[in-house]
Amino acid sequence: MNYEHDVLVIGGGAAGLRAAIAVAESHPDLSVAILSKVYPMRSHTVSAEGGAAAVIKSNDSLEDHIYDTISGSDWLADQDAVEAFVREAPAELVQLEHWGCPWSREPDGTVAVRPFGGMKIERTWFAADKVGFHLLHTLFQTSLKLPSIKRYDEWFATQLLTDDARCQGIVALELRSGAVATVAAKAVILCTGGAGRVFPFTTNGAIKTGDGMALAYRAGVPLKDMEFVQYHPTGLPGTGILITEAARGEGGIMVNKDGYRYLQDYGMGPPDPWPRLRGMELGPRDRLSQAFVHEMRKGRTIKGPYGDVVHLDVRHLGEQKIDQKIPFVRELARRYAGIDPVHEPIPVRPVVHYMMGGVHTDMYGATPLPGLYAAGEVACVSINGANRLGSNSLTECLVFGARAGKSAAAFALEHKRVNRGALEARARDETERLTSEFFRKDSGSERVAALRNEMTSAMETGAGIYRDEGQLRQTCDQLAGLRARFARVRLDDRSRGFNTELTAALELDCMLDVASAIAYSALARTESRGSHQRTDHPKRDDTRFLKHTMAYRTDGEPRIDYLDVVITRWPAGERVYGR
Repeated sequence: MNYEHDVLVIGGGAAGLRAAIAVAESHPDLSVAILSKVYPMRSHTVSAEGGAAAVIKSNDSLEDHIYDTISGSDWLADQDAVEAFVREAPAELVQLEHWGCPWSREPDGTVAVRPFGGMKIERTWFAADKVGFHLLHTLFQTSLKLPSIKRYDEWFATQLLTDDARCQGIVALELRSGAVATVAAKAVILCTGGAGRVFPFTTNGAIKTGDGMALAYRAGVPLKDMEFVQYHPTGLPGTGILITEAARGEGGIMVNKDGYRYLQDYGMGPPDPWPRLRGMELGPRDRLSQAFVHEMRKGRTIKGPYGDVVHLDVRHLGEQKIDQKIPFVRELARRYAGIDPVHEPIPVRPVVHYMMGGVHTDMYGATPLPGLYAAGEVACVSINGANRLGSNSLTECLVFGARAGKSAAAFALEHKRVNRGALEARARDETERLTSEFFRKDSGSERVAALRNEMTSAMETGAGIYRDEGQLRQTCDQLAGLRARFARVRLDDRSRGFNTELTAALELDCMLDVASAIAYSALARTESRGSHQRTDHPKRDDTRFLKHTMAYRTDGEPRIDYLDVVITRWPAGERVYGR
């Protein structure tokens, strides 16, 4: 099977849908396709709870949002990209409302906002605590109105196709039939999300396996800042399900086994009467997660059936406010922790949540490979640097999804042809690879699940909240061994249609590449900054490492290079909260 479109979007979440809509609205004559390994409404965007950041209130300003984002990133964000992001954010959220997103309102009818971690002013728009659900529905329903958008639901992209030094499409597996097809395109946009599943305890759904990152990495595009992995401080033990930051934004407090608000001991400010927006529970996610580790080492956490936890207490908010502002928090706590937060505190612990790093792009979503673009969590533009502020990510999907869509459309108009003969030859090679390595392979002793468990364990041990050279080297060695063993993987299921064992193997193949980029990038950065904390190098080193890490794939370990951070008006300074 062979298909062709002007622009192909891989991924059907917020960034992918926004990119496709941007193409269709700016150039209705172009054919645009969305290819996703799940039905778009099952994309991980649907699980986002807290909100989307943009300046809307008179007590806020674009300058404040820019500065909060840059300082929150520990000065690793590209400041020109942050400025563009912040300036375009309000229009994107207003546009979303015009398309039908039901933002929560104040009694006077204006858009309601709530405080979020790392932001000194309330600027997070929300729709109760089901923001991703409403946002994704709005984008999906909008996309259905545009006749130039075609969808390929439940297709798995296995390889980018390049010719004449530019990306010209993909090879993809139709999961329903097992058929391998070429989807040619004049421009391709990666919107496949993050890779939290390389760790064992994560808020990320099972689909977030770094597929898009691996596709670009194998095509020669560098992965940028992969060592920066965000832990969210409030995941439910045993499941990894996120208890949104909105619970703290509405006034929830975090206490240790003694009922003490321990964050005041870690530079988060005194426990002043609520609200204190820059301090305590609304400090940045990396600092809160690191504080949990210190409390655990001091023996001040609470022992539970799934390890150590602390308590997130929202009881003082009262049942009416909980049901009005954070009803999904109550539902999740009841269903997955067996407690009612109206009457009991919620047990929580840090959990892997977000990848600040990703495919290297410019401010318009373009990668170094002509014809290839990326947006959303799969991309690193970079506005997040060493630590993403809560509620910036959904807005990032909208702003840079739109930018990538418009840029890809312009590229497609300039490059009218694809080399179908060359692409079909490469597609035949990829089909033969899939057949020989998986479908017809009759030897091999390794199991997908076992290799995946060893990978996640190695990443948690060596590349978790705190790292050092010895543990990182051990993790790198383990990953190299797992990569060699993957060549001996065996599949029992030889069926073609909905072969979930094959899908799991393809995802593991991607995750091993991404995990290696994370571990080697972390090993090379001998400083502590944001979410990357080296116990053997505890200080931030702006002289050597005010730079982006660039990981390039080789036949062996990744090649690590560096790229200067773009500084415009805000020189690197001390990152201070709660003072």
